Amino acid sequence: MNHQFIQKIFIDWDRISPRSYLRNIDAIRGLDSLEFRKPITFFVGENGSGKSTMLEAAAIASGFNPEGGTKNYSFSTYDSHSELCDALRISRGYRKPGWGYFLRAESFYNVATKEEDYADPTHPSQELHKKSHGESFLAIAQRQLKPNGLYFLDEPEAALSPQRQLTLLMEIYECARQESQFIIVTHSPILLGIPDAEILSFDDGQIHPCEYEETDSYQVMEMFINNREQILSRLIGSEE
Repeated sequence: MNHQFIQKIFIDWDRISPRSYLRNIDAIRGLDSLEFRKPITFFVGENGSGKSTMLEAAAIASGFNPEGGTKNYSFSTYDSHSELCDALRISRGYRKPGWGYFLRAESFYNVATKEEDYADPTHPSQELHKKSHGESFLAIAQRQLKPNGLYFLDEPEAALSPQRQLTLLMEIYECARQESQFIIVTHSPILLGIPDAEILSFDDGQIHPCEYEETDSYQVMEMFINNREQILSRLIGSEE
């Protein structure tokens, strides 16, 4: 039985302009629905394959601010989200999330600024701008990831060292064990290693499940680590 908050999303293409760039994204243009069967779902694929576009639309359709934050965040510095969010219909489960957060790397600075604006004596600011980029990313995760929550994470590894990615991996895994659901866009072979997660690839013209060892993130990293000298010699040449 599917216990996820978001069980399936459907796309109404009649609500998308015939001239929309969405119709030129191979993995999305032929898609009518997408099912979520596990507490953790990863979107993987090459840049421009549509994974962040899909994540963003699902987050907005679920009630989150386009630039990120909790559902209480309401601000806009630049409207860049696609019309896909208006065409999505979400099939929800019988449970309702008690909390949630939309973390996206590209607009994190704006969210950190609004976090200070929204602070009050009852909810003091974490003063994220006074921390390093990586420390502030991890501070958000450690404060906002709670049991029974719905979370959308867009490249959460962007500011994190490999060690901090392992810390985030543990935070996500433990939170998922406590009835939370995650939908995550990532290129990190570390995060992708979380046990029992579903990995959906946006490559090869359609969204399809794949195994950890089949992801480009894993294969390229493994190839580079095991053949570093040969690869560098081909890419940049070797010294005489």
